[in-house]
Amino acid sequence: MKYLCLLLLFTAALSWSCRSSETDTTTLKSYFTSDTSGVATGGMRFVPIKTPKGNFNVWTKRFGNNPKIKLLLLNGGPGATHEYFEVMESFLPAEGIEFIYYDQLGTGNSDNPNDTTFWDLPRYVEEVEQVRAALNLTSDNFYLLGHSWGGILATEYALKYGKNLKGLVISNMMSSCPDYGKYADNVLAKQMDPAVVKEVNDIEAKGAYTSPRYMELLLPNFYAKHICRLPLDQWPEPMTRALNKTNQSLYVTMQGPSEFGIAGNLVNWDRKADLPKITVPTLTIGAQYDTMDPEHMKWMATQLPNGSYLYCPNGSHMSMYDDQKTYMNGLIKFIKGVDQGEKKVTL
Repeated sequence: MKYLCLLLLFTAALSWSCRSSETDTTTLKSYFTSDTSGVATGGMRFVPIKTPKGNFNVWTKRFGNNPKIKLLLLNGGPGATHEYFEVMESFLPAEGIEFIYYDQLGTGNSDNPNDTTFWDLPRYVEEVEQVRAALNLTSDNFYLLGHSWGGILATEYALKYGKNLKGLVISNMMSSCPDYGKYADNVLAKQMDPAVVKEVNDIEAKGAYTSPRYMELLLPNFYAKHICRLPLDQWPEPMTRALNKTNQSLYVTMQGPSEFGIAGNLVNWDRKADLPKITVPTLTIGAQYDTMDPEHMKWMATQLPNGSYLYCPNGSHMSMYDDQKTYMNGLIKFIKGVDQGEKKVTL
């Protein structure tokens, strides 16, 4: 009898193992299912965008396939490209999370109308909605992640089209540009060498933003401390590639020429009072050394009816690189928690 029981247990375990292996293989196959019956393009698709001044195409690329989880990525800048999100490929596929690269109009692989009237927040909101509809993203599967400027865009999208979302991530972006400016002046600037701050201010007062000296001062004293806290010669290539392709016209029009605060057409953007209107499960991500105040990001989560907060203690603005495990583990846990029905996710 003893040996018979052991045999039955072994057979059951072997059967479960085979089924488990079979399920894993099926999941892997389904994740990499092509999204077209025609010529495969690796998930790349141009989406036609209608604007009051004509039609254009924006570039998207799907990575993976998960009918329940489709994460659209909104990069920062404004004016950078999707490329710094390539870090997602090292983490999300293993969790079965589908994500979608997207170059906003005027950036990267998308059309560039070379017209500053297009660099407008409400127009970009409508662009995201057209991308969503074209890619068949719905409230049953649509997660939106906005980083930096993308966080502003994601916030505005959620306020107007929140009914289309399943989950929202506002990464490294405060809900108020005036508050961001104050944080830059009252906190970040005071952490720098006063002599460096004075020279930077002098250069900005002269409008000499293209002076080599400007970046010579900012790279070690600001970028390496608050943008990405890795040695400058070790900055991740996808990140530098994306930043080097920044559309300067778009950046200056919306952000302004200065690296301290915002002086472009986003200068008065403030949605603090409107956060309670965003009812979809939302994750805010803050980092200790960020250009954005992590306490503000934490506060945002308390104002959102279904807000969660992820704190990156070793991270800065690009905390997906300099506090990678914290950022990615938290992001994955949030997405999976919402997928399982959680409104707020403890991280």
